[in-house]
Parts: sequence; C-alpha cells; structure tokens
Amino acid sequence: MTNLQLFAACVAIWGSTWIAITFQLGPVAPEASVFYRFLLASALLFGWCLARGLPLRFTRRQHLWIAFQGTLMFSVSYVAVYYAEQYVVSGLVAVGYSASPLLNMIGMRILFGTPMTLRVGAGAVLGLAGITLVFWPEFSHLRADGKAALGAAFTVAAVVLSAASNMVAHRNQDAGVPVWQSMAWGMLYGALFTLAIVLALGRPLGFAATPAYVGSLLYLAVFGSILAFGGFLTLLGRVGPARAGYIGVMVPIVALAISSAFEGYRWELLALAGVAVSVAGNVLILRRPA
Repeated sequence: MTNLQLFAACVAIWGSTWIAITFQLGPVAPEASVFYRFLLASALLFGWCLARGLPLRFTRRQHLWIAFQGTLMFSVSYVAVYYAEQYVVSGLVAVGYSASPLLNMIGMRILFGTPMTLRVGAGAVLGLAGITLVFWPEFSHLRADGKAALGAAFTVAAVVLSAASNMVAHRNQDAGVPVWQSMAWGMLYGALFTLAIVLALGRPLGFAATPAYVGSLLYLAVFGSILAFGGFLTLLGRVGPARAGYIGVMVPIVALAISSAFEGYRWELLALAGVAVSVAGNVLILRRPA
C-alpha cells in the first residue's frame, strides 16, 4: 500500500472505532475491555505469524523494548483515554490528540536529533487549530472544577504516553525489529499490564456475552488493533512519527462524519471551518517536499 492509502485506511478505521467503543461501555469495566481487546488481537496475530512462518523469537533485550512499546501503546495510553472521557467532553481529548504531530516532532528532535522542518510544524499547528475550532462548542459544557482538571490531566497523560510509544516504536524499527511480530508480542505485554491494572484496582473481570459487545470487541481487535496499528506502524517507519501522527488530527473528523450519519450530529459553520483548516494542514504535512 502507498503512504496515502495507509494514512486513509488508519483514519477510516480509527474514526469508526469511536462508535464501536460506545458498545463496550456499560457493565464491563473499561480496563477489562482494553485487556480483552488486545489479548484477542495478540492471539490472532500470533496465529497469523505462525501460519506465515514468521520468526517469533527475540533476544531478551529486544523483548524488553517490545514490552516497553506494548505497555505504552496498547495499555496505559488507552486506559488514560477511558479515564479522561469520564470527566471531560470527548472534544477535549480530540484536541489533545491533535497535538500528536507537534509532540512527535519535538520527541524526534530531542531523542534522535531529527531536524524540525517549518512545513511539518506549520501543518501540525493548523491541525491543532482546526480541531479546536471543530470542538469549540463542546467547551462551553466544561466546568471549572476538580473533575475537569482531573480529566484534563488524564488527557495530557494519554497524549504524552501515546507520543512516547511512537518514539519507542521508531527506535525498535530502527533496530530491525519487524512490525507484525513485535505487534503480537507488544499487544500481549500490553494486555498483561492492563490485567495487572485491573487486579490492582480491584475491578471485576466481567464479560458481556451480548451480540453488541462481542461484535464491537471483534471489530476493535481485528480492525481497530491489528489492521490499523499495522498500517500506522508501517507508515511510521516510512515517513516518521511526526507526519504519521497527523492521523490523530483526522480521526475525530471522520468520527463526527459517521456520527452525523448515525447519531444526528449537526455540522455548524465553525466546525466546517475547522475541518477546512485541518485538511489544509493535512495537505501541507503529507505532501512530498519539492
């Protein structure tokens, strides 16, 4: 797949997972749902790797780095998002993730010495500004209290942890660790760490054997985890974390488009302007330099 195809696939899949996650909310603890999601995805990936004859053995040092990536990318960052949305509107979380290209660019500069280009920086700023405009009406519902501050703190934690996971993924790919096998092990490590969180917090490991919960779990495991993360990590290896991170800007726009079709979301002029600004940033950050 081309870079543009990978980008579009990740945006389309993760944009649709926002609705799929709503079927996960209810009697099952969110930490348990994250555990089930990545445990299932890991099992499927291991089966696929074995069927393809892909080597699954790594050195102890490689396993430590894969476990580090898996804990950040497939566990704590997701749990932080679930916690954040319990206290603040989802728009604030979306704005936080729209800062991903900027954080990734700064992280690459600090950790790997990658130059910070004006074009990528300008595109990242446009993305952040556009998503802020899209969700600006939601911010009127925010309350200046302890819960809002806690939700904002969890949002910052989720975004920073996600950016850190991208840095570790970049390091692992530079070290020659293959994407699919590292995802299989990383998702297993992430699921086990999430299980430790569930047990430490005393959350019940219940399971809802309903068509809605099981169907959404399968969709999140296969499409939202295996295919989307496979595409994202492949794109990250090709264009770098800063440019690949712009997926976080476009995902909420697709989610709102789906919401307008199924949940009656109405586009306002400010939101349309925000989409235009974000798309302009998208074109700027993804186009090939002259």
